[in-house]
Amino acid sequence: MSGAAVVAFGAVSGLGEGVAAVRPGEAGARALLAIVRDEELASAGLSRPFAGRASAGGSHDRVGAILERALLSCASELDRVRPAWRAGRVGLVLGTSSGGMRGAERAFAAMARGERILDVEAPTYFGPMARAARLLGVAVDPSLLVLGACASSALAIGLATRCLARGACDLVLAGGFDEVTVFVAAGFEALRATTASPPPRPFRLGRDGMALGDGAAVLALARVDDGGGASVFVGGFGAASDGVHLTAPERRGDGLARAASRALEEAGRPEIDLVGAHATATPFNDAAEWCAISRALGEERARAVVIHPFKAQIGHTLGASGALELLACADALARGVLPASAGEGPLDPQIPARLLDRAVAGRPRAALKLAAAFGGANAALVLGARPLGSSAPPRGAFVHEAVHVDGEMPLEGLALRTGMTVDRLARADGLVRLALAAVARLEEVTGPLAGAGVVVGTALATLETNAVFAARIRARGALAAEPRLFPYTSPNAVAGECSIAFGLTGPSFSVGGGMHAALEAVAAGALLVEGGDAERVVVVAADDVGPATRALAGSSLRSGAVAVLLDARPSGARARVSAISLRRGVPVAGVMDAGHLALLPLLADAAPRELLGASAPDVLARIELVS
Repeated sequence: MSGAAVVAFGAVSGLGEGVAAVRPGEAGARALLAIVRDEELASAGLSRPFAGRASAGGSHDRVGAILERALLSCASELDRVRPAWRAGRVGLVLGTSSGGMRGAERAFAAMARGERILDVEAPTYFGPMARAARLLGVAVDPSLLVLGACASSALAIGLATRCLARGACDLVLAGGFDEVTVFVAAGFEALRATTASPPPRPFRLGRDGMALGDGAAVLALARVDDGGGASVFVGGFGAASDGVHLTAPERRGDGLARAASRALEEAGRPEIDLVGAHATATPFNDAAEWCAISRALGEERARAVVIHPFKAQIGHTLGASGALELLACADALARGVLPASAGEGPLDPQIPARLLDRAVAGRPRAALKLAAAFGGANAALVLGARPLGSSAPPRGAFVHEAVHVDGEMPLEGLALRTGMTVDRLARADGLVRLALAAVARLEEVTGPLAGAGVVVGTALATLETNAVFAARIRARGALAAEPRLFPYTSPNAVAGECSIAFGLTGPSFSVGGGMHAALEAVAAGALLVEGGDAERVVVVAADDVGPATRALAGSSLRSGAVAVLLDARPSGARARVSAISLRRGVPVAGVMDAGHLALLPLLADAAPRELLGASAPDVLARIELVS
């Protein structure tokens, strides 16, 4: 069978830990609520200071503590149900929206005071994952960090199923993590996306936005034929990009509908009884999501299924939301409960969703989980109480063209090649402009790329942009956060702008687990092509180097970008992607090219036999290519 069996999990949210973190309520009861007034956000001067906080046990590194508890809890459950799992081949695929942002805020303030940063891992997006993986005590391969904003963990779980189908590992630990910081909350409030009166009211009249939340969730996934004892199965995955706007959804929900339809098709079109909605309780997002649900399920079924907006209970946990909300659906399937919805008031007449005031006993058999994100990224997963779909062998992923840019193009020239205005390009950051220049050059060689997917790998992500945004908050206060700059603090903005400029409406997201991120992007792109999620994927490796980057990485990075076209067609290919190894937890010796530089061998006349990359001290990345 296709998909994967869920054999264990660990979770932390504002509702608690373990099962309590993802149990939305008992039959006959109203939805449990974790969103309260948050003193940290209130002290920072935010006017809508509400959040669903998870306990971090007093740790200075809150996000690290939350992730570690979820990961180690999952490992402990595996020790109980699969005592020999540590001796097998184990992968790790996690997603996050803001990574170690609290550490980054501290580091930016220290840099401003002229202090040296001693702990260079703490301010990064990949720091929490790297530290948690070391505590796990198992060398994991492959290891991927998805930076797909609010769709990150849904994308991570989908990629994990592709790793299993490829035979890259026997077990994958997949999920996501995030925490609420002033930096993140100030950005969402500047975009007017947060509620003034919790709990949020998704799909209802008068809805005025979300509340943020802390959380982490890690699922242990095994192949279905190796899932003895599992009671729930991931049976379908789909991903697609809107290609329309960085922060606003496509009004008809087209990208989300295509992602959902793809996941349903892979799962064999089961009858859906429950939809785990993305449900941000913002006017346009909820309306677009209802359009997507109606198109994917059909109008009649869309009105009949129970819609569960878990964010209204625990807050929007960003990169953790897809995994936590999927586990809430799994809990409903396992216990035979249709969960209640938080929030009160009449339904929006344009959104005739079935929301329950109280949870009821039932027999849900299959659930559809939806996720959407900055950059127009969308993902969907289908969950069943039994295995779903049928197996199909992975196909090949072939390397076609590769191009390199070692600096930004003049804005006027870039505007001509992308169709964007000079003003809009000037508002973007250097990372976006480098990536756009590389894809523009690739399109000159390959012809139109419309319809392809895009995966962006970047070693230190949006560190330079984040430093500028944080400096404004320090100087003027959280209420003065720049709303036009905030979307570019998301690494997924790079993939989103490429998607919009070139019509790349396939799967779209960024990755960045360390200095080897370029190889992560190639690996993720190959998994998508092999799994039939896209016929073509544009892989972009980009790095924007400035004061903040140099403070953490020294001279190991330089600005520039490489764009590569992966295709399912062998005709005209230079090489096929063969073995993929992204091994975390092994000593790294020697110096290797960092960031996008690791893909420069693809520009040679003869295709290389392998690509090598590393992230000190303990990640060795290798992709084997065969002609």
